[in-house]
Amino acid sequence: MVIGVPKEIKNNENRVALTPAGVQELVKFNHTLYVQSTAGIGSGFSDDEYRAAGAEILPTIEDVYGIADMIMKVKEPIAPEYGLIRENQLLFTYFHFASSRELTEAMIERRAVCLAYETVEKADRSLPLLIPMSEVAGRMAIQEGAKYLEKPLKGRGILLGGVPGVPPAKVLILGGGVVGTQAAKMAAGLGAQVTILDVSLPRLRYLSDIMPANVITRMSNDYTIRELVKDHDLIVGAVLIPGAKAPNLITRDMLKTMRPGTVLVDVAVDQGGCIETCKPTTHENPTYIIDDVVHYCVANMPGAVPYTSTQALTNATLPYALQLANKGWQQACQDSAELRLGLNVVQGEVVYQGVSDAFNLPYTPLERVMSGAYSS
Repeated sequence: MVIGVPKEIKNNENRVALTPAGVQELVKFNHTLYVQSTAGIGSGFSDDEYRAAGAEILPTIEDVYGIADMIMKVKEPIAPEYGLIRENQLLFTYFHFASSRELTEAMIERRAVCLAYETVEKADRSLPLLIPMSEVAGRMAIQEGAKYLEKPLKGRGILLGGVPGVPPAKVLILGGGVVGTQAAKMAAGLGAQVTILDVSLPRLRYLSDIMPANVITRMSNDYTIRELVKDHDLIVGAVLIPGAKAPNLITRDMLKTMRPGTVLVDVAVDQGGCIETCKPTTHENPTYIIDDVVHYCVANMPGAVPYTSTQALTNATLPYALQLANKGWQQACQDSAELRLGLNVVQGEVVYQGVSDAFNLPYTPLERVMSGAYSS
């Protein structure tokens, strides 16, 4: 298969879809790799390293899209890329369709095969291609939150871990999944007083067993959230419904009950955000303030630490990329229930229920596509 790795052009996105090591593994199976010039620079990988691994370097993004059967990316295509995508071309990347009608309609129009990292799902309901970036984002949420609690950045002016004789900051984490667990570990390690909410009692029992004494667990509901936001300094939104829009757990009216300088970090912004006042921001302009509450809603948080993120992502995606390349997407998805669940939009049809529900778009059962109802 001919595989293309374009340079990411989303604002301040420094990750790249494959490391040179990942390229070398695909080349070993006789696949042809084309990498756009300087695609890996932001992650610390030079064109020469990709050449040494067996890739051919192409000068422009148009060249890469024009030649590849499968495009491997990190973030969803943005408007300048829409016109480059060909009918039946396989795109393997993070899409988060439910947060963008424009993107969804563009991919329907282009009749591409869109396989989303974030909805590839194992039998145990875990999301193997989302986990590594969720781990990074969860840890970064505390790192960034601690920074924006500083007074010059409009925060409360509180040190996350406190000092002897002065209490630490109070951190509230909405969601006990991968993001929430990593955020809680980081916040607890810095000495904060941490409360983590979830709707699953088994999950809360597990978290209670593994977390240090400065982390307490609470059942998540509207009443509890409304009470806790009044006196917590840093609030992290870490809620995920795979492939669907995140629910608004923090509503606009709650902001007026928070203390001035409270910091909100919405890691769910890629899926529409779990904070009603959330809107996507960038690393260039990461925050805004509503009702004296600082909002940090960067939609590609792991892009700020690309050396770590790119390696973690390649470690997770490479086995699936090999299946797709070795077998073709149709056979690979027939053979793998995990990959089948990654299909969101195929040849102009929405085949993932969460995307259909988000925008009230027609839904086509995946079985009709996989049985050959649509030509490939």
